[in-house]
Amino acid sequence: MAWIVLIISGVLEAVWATALGKAEGFTRLWPSIVFVIGLAASMFGLAWAMREIPTATAYAVWVGIGASLTVIWAMITGDSDVSWIRILLILGLVGCIVGLKLIDPGHS
Repeated sequence: MAWIVLIISGVLEAVWATALGKAEGFTRLWPSIVFVIGLAASMFGLAWAMREIPTATAYAVWVGIGASLTVIWAMITGDSDVSWIRILLILGLVGCIVGLKLIDPGHS
């Protein structure tokens, strides 16, 4: 269950990071609200997951998921250029996240 919560928290990290960019210095109401709620939910989920998953692993996975999804979303929406090297680097990051899960057999 901790891994599911951690993955959801990583997705929420991408949500709040994207909302923060759209909030334009907190001058836009709805993106600012999404940022605050997404940040709180993401942090709560990370903290909850860290009760069972080692801190270093949980944090690395959380950041990796959030960063990957934020870049993917930016490419989908046209805020960032799509390139083979960018896609390759994201795949490498995802591979590292999966690897961290696989080498952590004591925590399911």
